[in-house]
Amino acid sequence: MNRASPAVHDSASEHHDIDPITLEVVCEGLRAIVKEMRATIIRASFSSVIYELDDFSCALFNPSAEMVAQSDDHPGHVMPMPWSVRCAMEDFEGDIHEGDIIVLNDAYRGGTHLNDVTVLFPVFAGGELFIFPAVRAHWADVGGMTPGSYSGLSTSIYQEGVRIPPIKLYEGGKRNEGVMRLLMSNMRLPEERLGDLNASLGACRVAEERIGRLVAKYGRDTVLGCIGMNLDRSERRLRNRIRNLPDGEFVYEDYLEFYDAGRLDPVLMRLKLTVDGDHVVADFDGSNPQVSGVVNSSLAVAGAGVFVALKSTLDPHGPVNSGAFRAFTLRAPEASIVDVRPEAPAGAHGEVRKRVVSVMLGALAQIIPERVSGDLSGTSFPNSIGGYSATRDRRYVYVEVPAGGNGGFEGHDGSSAFVNVDFGAIRSIHNVESLESEMPIFIERCELRADSGGEGRYRGGLGMHRALRLEEGEAVYSVLGDRAFVPPFGVDGAGPAGPVRVAKVHDGRTVEFDTPGKVTGHPITAGDCVLMESAGGGGYGDPLRRDPDAVRTDVVAGYVTEERARKGYGVVFDNAGGVDAAATVALRERIAGSQSSLSIVADERHAYTGGKGMRRVVRLNGVTAERLGVVHDALVELRGTHPAPLRAWVRIDDETADGDCPINAFGRRVLGVASGDTVTVRTLRTPQVTAGLAG
Repeated sequence: MNRASPAVHDSASEHHDIDPITLEVVCEGLRAIVKEMRATIIRASFSSVIYELDDFSCALFNPSAEMVAQSDDHPGHVMPMPWSVRCAMEDFEGDIHEGDIIVLNDAYRGGTHLNDVTVLFPVFAGGELFIFPAVRAHWADVGGMTPGSYSGLSTSIYQEGVRIPPIKLYEGGKRNEGVMRLLMSNMRLPEERLGDLNASLGACRVAEERIGRLVAKYGRDTVLGCIGMNLDRSERRLRNRIRNLPDGEFVYEDYLEFYDAGRLDPVLMRLKLTVDGDHVVADFDGSNPQVSGVVNSSLAVAGAGVFVALKSTLDPHGPVNSGAFRAFTLRAPEASIVDVRPEAPAGAHGEVRKRVVSVMLGALAQIIPERVSGDLSGTSFPNSIGGYSATRDRRYVYVEVPAGGNGGFEGHDGSSAFVNVDFGAIRSIHNVESLESEMPIFIERCELRADSGGEGRYRGGLGMHRALRLEEGEAVYSVLGDRAFVPPFGVDGAGPAGPVRVAKVHDGRTVEFDTPGKVTGHPITAGDCVLMESAGGGGYGDPLRRDPDAVRTDVVAGYVTEERARKGYGVVFDNAGGVDAAATVALRERIAGSQSSLSIVADERHAYTGGKGMRRVVRLNGVTAERLGVVHDALVELRGTHPAPLRAWVRIDDETADGDCPINAFGRRVLGVASGDTVTVRTLRTPQVTAGLAG
């Protein structure tokens, strides 16, 4: 069964007597209110995750649950928030009054993950519900099985923390002390959580006062009229951009990394993007059913990924509000990884959103290749450490999201160790001084990762190498990342980026984790060092066409090693360190001539395998596999006429003819090929998974 995202329109848009100056002043006044809310949060919050990392968002909503104003906020927060507001209004239909304040974090009802706690503050004008100021802030801990409430290996939502449905924290201006005690009793560091909650409440009270001034000056009807007109013009603006695209259906698929009993069992995300005039439909039919792992999320989160990719590609400078949301429709199978149902965990909402961005880029690359980039780093990469500091005589929870690389694009390399577009104003790294003063943690190293950017005519951005040492006592470490096995892809012939890597250094020995990218409550002791290496961004364009002098500059800067300059870019240096032009031309010709190709065979049989997950397989003859240098279960990518590659795992099958590559219809559409066409094949370097692959 498919479920489409509802479209909500505000009838207040029929106000033709509002002049353009009033329209702009009112709309910018609303945005100014949101900015003041943000400033209040930063000044008043207790958690460094909020006041240092900026992991929070503010917005205003009208009585139809449409987002009418936001500022420099987190797209992964504000775009799902209308769903939460709508759910709260449904639960309390006819029972929302002045002095009520609603709190929620339900991942199944427009929430993201349980750490993101939303406060809704109804504001009335003339005795009628007028606007909802709202704050969604990342609380550093909301209970659950690990400090920080991050668990890469959760199997149920109940392990991820306390789940809060829409509930009145204040009713008629009076705080519900029972609700408050219940919430705080289920969270580590309750004093810090209470401080963060009060910061959100303070921001909403500031908004209430400023909204009152705006209404007093312009009147309730004029403000609502301006809101409606602004939503309508935002809708028209994005629809006009969509109208410039060719109509048609464009498909792509990619993976999230799920571990079932320690075995890697990738889950499939499939997208059919339909452009029809001035409207887009994003249909996730065929995506993996939800799994007993963290890589599930709500349709609201998937919608955020669709909107981020669409808006940043077509109209990066236009306003972000619910008017623009009307230009697309979402469809997804219920109880799938993109439309989760109880009681599956949903902690990796950021990974799901980022993979939606990936499949959107893959589909958009078939429409407007000159406007897209290589894949982004593809993971929010949250790391957490929790323990007790005897020196400070208190518990602590460390949370960090080390930024990765962005994809290269036409005319420019991707930015390095910089937040992806779906992360908004969140900082690339946590402030060192703040961390070391608040917690028994020492930052040993923070630098760019050589060779982590995808090779291309325009190189992908580099990831980050960050090393943290525990200074005292014992603690536990968790990480909920992705792209540790299936790396970010390049487009238009470019190479993939370096994947995520995490490890622990104990007594001088580096210990790799059995489940790369996903760790739950791993014990660490004083002197241990945690290594966090974020993924790079995919490249753009054929790396053999990159300016050799640009490659040399990268080598000198430490971005690319000489080995990768030679093997990936075909650039040879002379004894003085300069580019050997003749040797470079010869090497590039040899590399281009040695690329392996296979002949496509239309075949709908056995396209996918796996346990609870689904991963594409390509069945190759043993002679073919030996010639390509691949083994059973090796991860490869195929490239056809479309810019983005198709990933698959090798199955040795001697019933397949030598040189043939059986691919089903969906895969052929991804590649842009038909039976008898040829595709090139590249083997991807992947970390070893100790327990092997499921299925």
